[in-house]
Amino acid sequence: MLGFEEIDSTNVADAGGKGAHLGELSRIDGIPVPDGFCVTTEAFQRVVAEAPSVDTALDRLSRVEPDDRDAIRTLSADLRRLVEGIAVPDDLEAAIGASLARLGAHDSYAVRSSATAEDLPTASFAGQQDSYLNITGLPAILRHVRRCWASLFTERAVTYRRRHGFDHRKVRMAVVVQRMVFPDAAGVLFTADPVTSNRKIATVEAGWGLGEALVSGLAAGDVFTVRDDQVLTTAVAAKPRSVQAAPGGGTREAPVEPRRREQPALTDAQVVRLVRLGRRIEAHFGRPQDIEWCLTGEDFHILQSRPITTLFPIPATDDQDDHIYLSVGHQQMMTDAMRPLGLSLWQLTTPSPMHEAGGRLFVDVVPILATPAGRARLLQTLGRADPLTRDALQTVLDRRGFLRSLPDDESGTPPAGDPPAPIATDPAVVTRLIRRNQESVATLRREIQKLSGPALLDFILADIAELKRTLFSPQSHQVIMAAMEAAWWLNDRLETWLGEKNAADALTQSVPHNVTSQMGLALLDVADTIRPHTDVVAFLRRVVDEGRDGDGFLPELAGLAGGPEARDAIRGYLQEYGMRCAGEIDITRTRWNENPAALVPTLLGNIDNFEPGAGRRRFAQGLRESRRKERELLGRLRALPDGEHKAAETKRMIDRVRTFAGYREYPKYGMVSRYLAYKQALLREADRLVHAGVLREREDIFFLRFQELQHVVRTGDVDAELIAARREAFRSQEALTPPRVLTSDGEAVNGRYRRDDAPPGALAGLPVSAGTIEGRARVITDMARADLQAGDILVTAYTDPGWTPLFVTAAGLVTEVGGLMTHGAVIAREYGLPAVVGVERATRLIRDGQRIRVHGTDGYVQILA
Repeated sequence: MLGFEEIDSTNVADAGGKGAHLGELSRIDGIPVPDGFCVTTEAFQRVVAEAPSVDTALDRLSRVEPDDRDAIRTLSADLRRLVEGIAVPDDLEAAIGASLARLGAHDSYAVRSSATAEDLPTASFAGQQDSYLNITGLPAILRHVRRCWASLFTERAVTYRRRHGFDHRKVRMAVVVQRMVFPDAAGVLFTADPVTSNRKIATVEAGWGLGEALVSGLAAGDVFTVRDDQVLTTAVAAKPRSVQAAPGGGTREAPVEPRRREQPALTDAQVVRLVRLGRRIEAHFGRPQDIEWCLTGEDFHILQSRPITTLFPIPATDDQDDHIYLSVGHQQMMTDAMRPLGLSLWQLTTPSPMHEAGGRLFVDVVPILATPAGRARLLQTLGRADPLTRDALQTVLDRRGFLRSLPDDESGTPPAGDPPAPIATDPAVVTRLIRRNQESVATLRREIQKLSGPALLDFILADIAELKRTLFSPQSHQVIMAAMEAAWWLNDRLETWLGEKNAADALTQSVPHNVTSQMGLALLDVADTIRPHTDVVAFLRRVVDEGRDGDGFLPELAGLAGGPEARDAIRGYLQEYGMRCAGEIDITRTRWNENPAALVPTLLGNIDNFEPGAGRRRFAQGLRESRRKERELLGRLRALPDGEHKAAETKRMIDRVRTFAGYREYPKYGMVSRYLAYKQALLREADRLVHAGVLREREDIFFLRFQELQHVVRTGDVDAELIAARREAFRSQEALTPPRVLTSDGEAVNGRYRRDDAPPGALAGLPVSAGTIEGRARVITDMARADLQAGDILVTAYTDPGWTPLFVTAAGLVTEVGGLMTHGAVIAREYGLPAVVGVERATRLIRDGQRIRVHGTDGYVQILA
């Protein structure tokens, strides 16, 4: 037994998450917490250990798949019955009785579960176990202690732990026994707005009687928002029913007097006083809190506090200024969390200062927004590239007083230089840029092979300067901008002159030098090599069915008829494109040449869905369609007033966009080629460190920043606890969804489409590749498990170049994230796939297998069936 006065935040292992928080709460000056004690986890372990049948049931439960709901339901019910039937040992019963006598043996108590994996900073298990109110007398309290122990194995708790990677055997249960308070009103206080994540706005929910009326959904509560000791908004709910303590123990529903049903449960003064208590609790724990409270007379009591785990973190700063952060991941088509090595290497690569939060990168745009001219330029750029980000940013800017605006000549930043000189429409420019990049990567691969130790890290750091030189060369930028400006010119002029929307989409099919689209077609050529060999195809299907990973299957091909040819074709593909993968801007992500098995499902799809020679025919078909569209448009233009001049200008822009558009994908290809060379060398160094006993495993380097890794390599000294903490933090970061725009107040803003041209019920998005297609939606979150058939429409959160092989089979594309010039949009246009990107919550609103229609010209998706 531990009284609250004996417990603090270090006692999670003894008192569970809830008990540790209550003990810590009771230590904060001025925070009224009802008295109580904890039946510790040691008691739970002892009781369970003395019941061998529980151990057997846990063995069975550990083997169940997280999605096997029937098995989980049955086994968890068996476990609960076993635990509830366990007798409480005499000495434990006596200890609980003594604690009750100290507090008041005849008083009423709340008996609450407190698991060791509950209310932690990285995972909230709120509602996963049970609580019981108004329990009186030792026999009843003992019975409910057993019920709390058993609630560790409710179906929802078991499922939650399996899906979040918690071992059932390592999660133990304490039980909180706390003196009951019989309140006039009760509810919840969030010290950060749970909807917008704004840390400066607190939200209070309040209702009559016990707070269980709100928790259970029996009654809606009043909602108040507060900022700086001012009530901003008040929404008073009708409260016809409440939950009250029942005379014989437990609780009961009761009607609320008619005159009080639409009265606010708290006055404004009480709301402000409650929020002040919440701010004190938040300051103590160092993060926003979800607090249960109750009010008796004029006295507040704090019943529980837990961290709010759903808020997206704010980048750390050393000032109190206002900041507006734009998500880098939404621009780079990789919104997943990144490990520290990946974050730091990307920061070394990019010229823009970037801030970290939640395992993602953000750019603070306040310096750009400080002047009207900078603000206009940024909004115009975002309007073309990602309207949702533009709208989110405009939403913040529309708030008076958020930013101080400077005149254009007082921005504190040097004026932009003259725009680059126009570049001639010369195909040789592109071939020279590609050749230089290839030569530079070849030099890197040759020189890095012989290096190790500090010399290797120094070499990589120096080579990043060469990477930046090629990635951001002025001529490379000129080529990319020339293609984009030509496409914008064509879309604007041809819609004005001919009413033709997004005309550049059809005109940029099968452009030369697009390494990403070539990658997708090259996998069709690999399929052509494999298709005739039935034993090889059957073997590859087994690789998929058995869920095999890695490259171990490749040597096994040698013993099959046609196997050596298949193996060589796959290896040749990996030689050219094996540096790619989904989420490739994170150097720690597994590349295709590290796990060729990830390509096998797509390769088999190509074998099943296409005839030999499909890759060459696909490119030729796109080229014919582009030329046909060009002839059609030029012919229509010549029939207009001043038509010859308009046609000549248009022809010049078509030649320009086709000359330069393919290069758009090459700089990133060069970058990830270098990343692969860095990664292979760093993993060799990691193996050396493991062999020397410095690291436990080679992947430990992924949880060190590049500069920290340099220190480890030089000194042989590593902080193992830091690596373990970062592994744990990364697991929690993976569950977060980054916003497009994040303010220094913590407010997450995602923007919305302000348009009324879509049919009722349609899902609005950004049109990035013209055309309309109808087909079966395949909602895919992992390319390695894709089952895409010809005519299917790919629906996913985001696509980067690593997803391109699926575009060959897909008939259309829908993504949650994307812009006009992001990789998925570029490749969709080149392949002639109707595509709509930036469709909020597409992977949740569209169900796998539904029939949908994608309107790539107008930018919306209709769910048909």
